[in-house]
Amino acid sequence: MHQNAEISALLTLIDDPDEEVFSTVSTRIVHYGKGIIPNLENLWENTLSEAVQERIEMIIHKLHYSDLVRDLTEWRDSAYHDLLFGALLVARFQYPDLQTSPVIQEIEKIRRNVWLELNSFLTPLEQANVISSIVYNYYNLKGAEIAYKNPDDFFMHKVLQTRKGNTLSNGILYLVLAELLAIPVKAINIPQQFVLAFFNEDYDAGTYNGNPQKKIHFYVDATSGQPFTHKDIENYFKRMSVPPAPSYFKPMNAVRVIQVLLEELARCFDEPAKMYKHNELLQLSDLLSE
Repeated sequence: MHQNAEISALLTLIDDPDEEVFSTVSTRIVHYGKGIIPNLENLWENTLSEAVQERIEMIIHKLHYSDLVRDLTEWRDSAYHDLLFGALLVARFQYPDLQTSPVIQEIEKIRRNVWLELNSFLTPLEQANVISSIVYNYYNLKGAEIAYKNPDDFFMHKVLQTRKGNTLSNGILYLVLAELLAIPVKAINIPQQFVLAFFNEDYDAGTYNGNPQKKIHFYVDATSGQPFTHKDIENYFKRMSVPPAPSYFKPMNAVRVIQVLLEELARCFDEPAKMYKHNELLQLSDLLSE
């Protein structure tokens, strides 16, 4: 962006000790959009003051966040909610310069390897075993307990790079692959868990009025890819002392899955210095409810 007189004036005011002045300057700079980032980066490189550098970093973060709000709003309002694209938007919160093409290409490689092992005669359980064999054994995807000290476990591109994710990110990868392969796998609302369910092919959430559980063949633990049964789910509800209401078995749509991802990721930023990120992630989650 051409550094005109107003931009030059604004940049010289970033080090103003008055917080109100800085707040006004920061807001005005953000109005210029991402095109002003190179100017800010140049200023950062030529600034010796760590305090001023932190201010510049915060302004750049606000610019990226503003851009993310716009893109997530467009995704929310689109006719089709691509789950992978939604997950990559979440990753951009922490990695604003993320290149999505390598992620898409890597997932396509995995999809093709699974597809080569599938055929129309396989039962749903055999399909699940093929997916797990390729994803968790051949690609060696590891699962970890959700650890709020490690936000990278929530980001799709990092999961593919490190071959390690938590139940939520691994589950989203599984859902993306299942959708690409036209296999009816959905995330369901089991309390305090992110559980995948293999549904009957004839199940339609929009028209079926019965208990969705009756349309589920079995469940999958996304952390490890291991299937488990209705009896296992019943035992879980007994341990929780919670009655297994039909609403717990209703599939979550892509928007709701991304909301859960944002809400869980927010818990990684509970320290006072990072609370602004916590609040921003919850604002993004609220945006998807509008």
